[in-house]
Amino acid sequence: MVKISDYGGRPTAWCPGCGNFGILTAVKRALVELEIEPHRVLLVSGIGQAGKLPHYLNCNVLNVLHGRTLPAAAGAKIANPELTVIAVGGDGDGYGEGGNHFLNSLRRNHDITYLVHNNQVYALTKGQASPTSDQGFVTKTTPHGAGQPLNSLAVAIAAGGTFVARGFAGDVDHLVGLIKEGVRHRGLSLIDILQPCVTFNHRNTHAWYKERVYRLDAAGHDPASMAAAFEKAHEWGDRIPVGVIYRTRKPAFEEQLSALRNGPLVKQGIDPGRVQALFREFQ
Repeated sequence: MVKISDYGGRPTAWCPGCGNFGILTAVKRALVELEIEPHRVLLVSGIGQAGKLPHYLNCNVLNVLHGRTLPAAAGAKIANPELTVIAVGGDGDGYGEGGNHFLNSLRRNHDITYLVHNNQVYALTKGQASPTSDQGFVTKTTPHGAGQPLNSLAVAIAAGGTFVARGFAGDVDHLVGLIKEGVRHRGLSLIDILQPCVTFNHRNTHAWYKERVYRLDAAGHDPASMAAAFEKAHEWGDRIPVGVIYRTRKPAFEEQLSALRNGPLVKQGIDPGRVQALFREFQ
């Protein structure tokens, strides 16, 4: 039986009250409830406060360059589809530096779960505006207010995403369920998580979200409807929906690779003769 203690409890470097603590708790609980042992999990992250989350878990971890989380996670999943691969990043890491990888990973539908800690600010580099900062948000880089924010959920649906969801770090029980659904889904599961930054974002606070967030599953939303999904993806302000925004079924990228028909690459034998035959073609 898998226990919470199996995933460790290492000291963190986050600010007291940071929304990342709720996400860390939710990830642990989801993996335990799914009965996935630590050695079967790979967490891949980039740079930023969100990118530190894997450091605080006892499992396989890979840290990569800023914005390059998804291609590394996809490569690991191709090499060993038996791994549960979870990519972790922030809104700047995933939607700014990693925007191109975000679009193409959705299009390819890699079988990985992508947790984006969306605090609407670059926290590690001391509070600059991010792609998701609210319009008019004043920071060191936007003294006259930020411009139109990126709607990552609408972009994900339009780009071919097969599982598009939003969670809230202040509702851990609900977030646990979303992560479990995301891991079970065959294909890329995007879970954009509203994660208040207590140090650099004094606008989108825990209290601000508590007044606005509501659960979609209690509102009769149909995640199979793309039209309804787009409508909910654009809902922001006085009411903010959390839950599965859109869900559909398409073949995962790994399911279509002929090289994986005989099992994971890491378990397949190596035939040097085949490589030599390939080299001879270039002589």
